[in-house]
Amino acid sequence: MSSTTDKIKGAVNEAVGNAKQGIGNLTDNDRLKAEGKAQELKGTTQRGVGEAKDTVKDAVGGKL
Repeated sequence: MSSTTDKIKGAVNEAVGNAKQGIGNLTDNDRLKAEGKAQELKGTTQRGVGEAKDTVKDAVGGKL
């Protein structure tokens, strides 16, 4: 997966996770809040992987 794809998928997972948490808060649904938090963390990790790939690519002169 490319760094751009990782960053995009990460951002989407963060947004969906935040939405789930918001809906969970509004409906007092603990399961939905937990799912949202987990998805948000997954997105944060994905975005971090994409950024790390960019850093490595830059460090080796863009040859990846």
